Amino acid sequence: MSPEYALDGFFSEKSDVFSFGVMVLEIINGKRNTGFYQSDQTLSLLGQAWKLLKEDKVLELMDQTLSETCNTKEFLRCVNAGLLCVQEDPSDRPTMAVAVVMLSSDTATLPVSY
Repeated sequence: MSPEYALDGFFSEKSDVFSFGVMVLEIINGKRNTGFYQSDQTLSLLGQAWKLLKEDKVLELMDQTLSETCNTKEFLRCVNAGLLCVQEDPSDRPTMAVAVVMLSSDTATLPVSY
């Protein structure tokens, strides 16, 4: 659920983009955001993804069942696109069309998400 909907009840296309980003991160991690807890951490999946990105350890986010068959470049594209979609400020999120292009095109340049 997007922050603006949870706090203010405001829903827009950007709320859908937020949910799409959560879904992308859940797929590549193999865990749901709502039940994501690791024994030594209290961060949500989104918080953990941001933390690992900032620490340059984002490959630790990968679901271990994907590790042998996953293309690292495609995985990183999914992480970056997912995190761009879950920006706190809706105006910082891409449109759904742009999110789809980011995931489906090898040549699309992804902005850095921070």
